[in-house]
Amino acid sequence: MVRSDFIMEVRRYIVNPTEHRLRAPWRVTLWLFLAGFGLVLLSGVVALASSAGRATPAVAVARQIALFAGGTALAVGIGYLLDRRTLADYGLGLDRQWWRDAAFGLALGAGLPALVLLAELSVGFVEVSVALATVDSGPLPLTAFGPAVAVLVLGAFFLVQATAEEVLVRGYLLTNAAEGLAGWVGRRRAVVVATALTAALFGVLHWTNPGASLLSVANITLYGLLLGACYVLTGRLGVASGFHVAWNYALAVLGFPVSGLRMGVALLSTEATGPALVTGGAFGPEGGLVALPLLGVGGAALYWWVRREYGGVELLESVATPDLRVRVRSDTANQDG
Repeated sequence: MVRSDFIMEVRRYIVNPTEHRLRAPWRVTLWLFLAGFGLVLLSGVVALASSAGRATPAVAVARQIALFAGGTALAVGIGYLLDRRTLADYGLGLDRQWWRDAAFGLALGAGLPALVLLAELSVGFVEVSVALATVDSGPLPLTAFGPAVAVLVLGAFFLVQATAEEVLVRGYLLTNAAEGLAGWVGRRRAVVVATALTAALFGVLHWTNPGASLLSVANITLYGLLLGACYVLTGRLGVASGFHVAWNYALAVLGFPVSGLRMGVALLSTEATGPALVTGGAFGPEGGLVALPLLGVGGAALYWWVRREYGGVELLESVATPDLRVRVRSDTANQDG
């Protein structure tokens, strides 16, 4: 009897008895393991499939895009089974408002890098020339394509790469962190803390990029907070995904480094001539003080959009409340702990 009670007590700390699923820390741990293992297998399958044919730059680019797209689908699928959530609970309810949000995010993400270029031009901190061309640099072998095709290929790459980061960091990790913390600090504080934690993770993930510095990590962490706000103020990943895709793409085609990486094709040839502390130097605008006023502009634009589209700006505590696909025993089940 004592042993049975002990086993039941241990099980209660691992499994939520009202939801019949693992509690948040165990779910995320298992998700990381399974998703990581699945990504390794997927990489092997994609490598074998691509090596079966002719090794061309187009195949290499397709392989990277397939890895991001397939890896994201795999990770979401594993999370879907473990969490028993609806897809909308990850911010993926692709309704009409989601697409409106995405369109706004695209416009904002494209506009801010253009604002950087105009500001730096006005004070002589950058030299620019028109040059639609590919260069032998960056993670993608784009020199094998014509410049016009390379611009389109780069857009496809950022579409899957940036969306993948938003789905995994904000949609999955932030949602689960908020739910897991809700029983300890309350739902509202849990959403705030989860947003901060995932923003810090977002910054740290860019620490190994070429030219990274403490300032670049701090800036990207702050941008992680902005992207998190896009999610927790709307309950949808539309604004965050659109912003992230367009931000990366606009930086690249305007000739700026994207988090320290030259992407291999640009509409402009852009060289920073001002102080690296301001411009970000080889890391790009994300690594300089120029990124900070952009955060203010982005935050103000987000506030305007949410108030316009949602009738008010309010932190959504529902982010910390699971919308499950299975019926639970009581309303207290959403206190995951």
